[in-house]
Amino acid sequence: MDLRKIKKLIELVQESGINELEVREGEESVRIIRHGNLPAQVADASQTPAPIAVSSRSANHQGHRVLSPMVGTFYRAPSPEARPFVEVGSEVAIGDTLAVIEAMKMMNQIAADKAGVVKAILVDNTSPVEFDQPLFVIGDAD
Repeated sequence: MDLRKIKKLIELVQESGINELEVREGEESVRIIRHGNLPAQVADASQTPAPIAVSSRSANHQGHRVLSPMVGTFYRAPSPEARPFVEVGSEVAIGDTLAVIEAMKMMNQIAADKAGVVKAILVDNTSPVEFDQPLFVIGDAD
């Protein structure tokens, strides 16, 4: 991977406030990890085991899992004073907003990719989330 690209990724991690970023290009990969206010460190991602986020809440619910498309901070509502987009038991259609994830100072809407009823919300409000982490379980209406 080009050193200029790695330097740019380090700058993005430091500016964005995220703690970790992993990028793969073909067979090459790089993981950038930042601890608190310390400078970002570069690790060879092929030599470092990837962290696995497991939620005990996700094992108890059957249905379609809505996964996080990115690393960021999970928010259930559009603002701290607002009501959450959905609650357990809410009926949703494809495209309905379920939550937002803040990544690199941008708010990204997480939309339902299946119609049904929200059976479980697997992440607490304002929690950090990882790529492909289960966020919601959507099941068929009873």
